[in-house]
Amino acid sequence: MLRTALALMLALSGPALATQEYILPSLFDVARVAADDVLNIRADPDASAPIIGALAFDATRIEVVEQGGGWSRVNTAEGSGWVSDRYLDYRVDVWQDGTLPAGFQCFGTEPFWAVIPQGDTVVLGTPDVPEDTRPVQAVLSTGIFRDPTRAVVADGLTLTAIPQLCSDGMSGRLFGLRAHVVIHGDAPRMLSGCCSIQP
Repeated sequence: MLRTALALMLALSGPALATQEYILPSLFDVARVAADDVLNIRADPDASAPIIGALAFDATRIEVVEQGGGWSRVNTAEGSGWVSDRYLDYRVDVWQDGTLPAGFQCFGTEPFWAVIPQGDTVVLGTPDVPEDTRPVQAVLSTGIFRDPTRAVVADGLTLTAIPQLCSDGMSGRLFGLRAHVVIHGDAPRMLSGCCSIQP
């Protein structure tokens, strides 16, 4: 009886309970654009909105931070805009358990800071210490298929990144990961900001 009820529930729910292909932010490649053309980035998710930038016909590893109504939000120069979903292909190699994508980096303002992974270390940059290299002890993930949520545990430092739209406070760009960094020690402190996975 329980088996029958479960089968019926899955049949009625359709794709709602299916494994989600991806969770944003993630990386995409431009596809189905002619070699003599570009993919326009528009100010709003509308085919008649002003063009504010363009992606090459063969552009790869484009970070998408938001989607809706057949459009994807991407960053361009000092702002963000929208491209049509039909010209983007999702990359399956972005989020792997226990690792960070190659372009992963986090940053913030007030005060300015950055955390950039380099091999088995992270480099913490602040106005006081421009390059403070710390060994990474672990990169933790939720175990949910292609979930971007990450915690990076390093010597005296813990960084968390969760999927949420985030502004750097300095430009019109939007990012798909909100970051918090706890710096341990005699006077612990927390820094807040955003993360990007754009190479």
